[in-house]
Amino acid sequence: MQFNPNEIEQSAIYKLLSGAIIPRPIAWISSISEDGIDNLAPFSFFNAAGDDPPHIMFSTVQTNHTNKDTLNNILATKQFVVNMVTEALAEQMNQTSKPIPYSESEFKLAGLTPIPSILIKPPRVKESPITMECELVHHYSLENHKFGGATIIIGKIVLFHIDESVLLDDYKINMETYKPIARLAGSNYSKLGEIFSIKR
Repeated sequence: MQFNPNEIEQSAIYKLLSGAIIPRPIAWISSISEDGIDNLAPFSFFNAAGDDPPHIMFSTVQTNHTNKDTLNNILATKQFVVNMVTEALAEQMNQTSKPIPYSESEFKLAGLTPIPSILIKPPRVKESPITMECELVHHYSLENHKFGGATIIIGKIVLFHIDESVLLDDYKINMETYKPIARLAGSNYSKLGEIFSIKR
């Protein structure tokens, strides 16, 4: 079957995209408003964008034609942190996707510990074993949208924080102790499962 995105509902497009492009890593983005209010929210339209120099990218959709607090904060401060999500943090990550008033912090809602970053203002999630301090490089809002669209954020990683519990020799990450989770479709998530190797 073929589906022309101009001829089907937005909900159908989302189901096709989120069900076909899996698994997706989760960027747990912490940011801070100009008023000093911490924000924390998960985004699964996310990945590495390059390593020379290191950049990441993620996108955030509009809800009812309104920017999410994360986007407003990043556009205002030009800074954010990517906190990686593990199996042990799955439930708390899910809690931070809940809409709450702008004046409240998701850190408190989910019982998480905000700790200072080194080079930027937004806090990091202490419980996350891998966090990346980022500075905004570029943002692009998708054009010709029907329901609010999305904005792509590209950030340069200015500092990595890697807990020793997930670090092996030669800068390699220990998958057995890291235990990241990934987003599937609907309310489904996945663990790493079976790992196999193919020589390049």
